[in-house]
Amino acid sequence: MDYMLLGAKKKLINTLREKGINDEQVLAAFDKVDRHLFIDSFLWPKAYEDTALHIYCDQTISQPSTVAFQTMLLQLKPGEKVLEIGTGSGFQAAILGAMGARVFTVERHLELFSKAKDLLSKINDRIILRFGDGFQGFEKYAPYDKVIVTCGAPEIPEALLRQLKPGGIMVIPVGTEGQVMKRITKIDDNNYQEEEFGNFNFVPMLEARVVNRDKEI
Repeated sequence: MDYMLLGAKKKLINTLREKGINDEQVLAAFDKVDRHLFIDSFLWPKAYEDTALHIYCDQTISQPSTVAFQTMLLQLKPGEKVLEIGTGSGFQAAILGAMGARVFTVERHLELFSKAKDLLSKINDRIILRFGDGFQGFEKYAPYDKVIVTCGAPEIPEALLRQLKPGGIMVIPVGTEGQVMKRITKIDDNNYQEEEFGNFNFVPMLEARVVNRDKEI
C-alpha cells in the first residue's frame, strides 16, 4: 500500500475515534480493509477522508464514520450471519467480513453487483452476493443474527423482520426526506424494541417493482 495512503488511513482511524467510534473490532476492520480499492483511482486522494464519494449508478460509498457507526450499532460477534441490504461498492460487506461475520449481501443495480462481485472475490471469497430486491431480503439463508440496511428505507420491510432471528438486531435508516437511524431488536415474532440514533442522509432504497432479475454467487 502506498505510504501516503497508509498515513491517510491511520489518520482516518484517529478521526473515527474522535467521533465516538470506540469499538476496537470496528476500528481494526477499518485498518484491515483498504477503502481506496472500492472507488475509482482518480478519487484515491480522498479515499481516507471522512466523506461520502460517488460510485457508479448515481450511488455513493458512505462516509466512513457512518459505516463505522452503523457497524458499531450491530454489536457484531465473530461467526454471526449478517444480511446487508445495498451492497454498493462492497466496502461495508468487506468491513463486516473483516470482523469475522458470515456476510450475505443484496444489490439491485447490476453494474454495482458485478463490480462488487469481482472485487470481493479477491478480498473475501466467503461473502455471498445476490442481485435482486432488497425489500425481499435473502430468504435462502435466513434467519440472520444481524441485518444492516445501507440505503434509506421508506419503512421497515416486513420481509427483513421475518428473516431476523429472535434476539437479533437490525440497523436501518428510515425515512423519505432524510432518515432516522434505528436499531431494532427482535424480542420474538410479535415484539420488537426500537431505538433511535439521530438523523442521516442516504440514497433511497429502490422500490421492489424496478427489479426484474435475480442472481447469486
